[in-house]
Amino acid sequence: MEENIIENNILEKNIINGKHIDTRELARMSPLSLAYLGDAIYESYIREYLIKNSIFLKINDLHRSAIKYVSASSQSKAIKGIEPILTEEEENIFKRGRNHKKNTGSKNASIIDYRHSTGFEALIGYLYLKEDINRLEYIIKKSIDVIENNK
Repeated sequence: MEENIIENNILEKNIINGKHIDTRELARMSPLSLAYLGDAIYESYIREYLIKNSIFLKINDLHRSAIKYVSASSQSKAIKGIEPILTEEEENIFKRGRNHKKNTGSKNASIIDYRHSTGFEALIGYLYLKEDINRLEYIIKKSIDVIENNK
């Protein structure tokens, strides 16, 4: 138990100091921490995507459009659609996030969708911290395709 606390403190210091995180350390990071970061990263990509590809001028319209991509049910659809292209490592991160017990839930999504979306966000956070930006952007692009095409 004490060893886990020490390892988590080292990981946090690496993140704060802007140091590269070793893949082994990253694989041991809490999936909820990865999902917390992944949520912000994914939403940022979606906002940029909508601004670049939208005729909307009003912020409220952009926000309503973003919900189509960032809701738990949409993220659940996305991960189910891209699961065949995930590497074994990525699938393990997704499953760790999906299966991690949480004390909270979503008021607008089923438990299954909420867990899948947490796994999806953990994967996004993992790829970001791994600094594999090409793969991160590829996964996000494929996710957008799945959501837009209802595949």
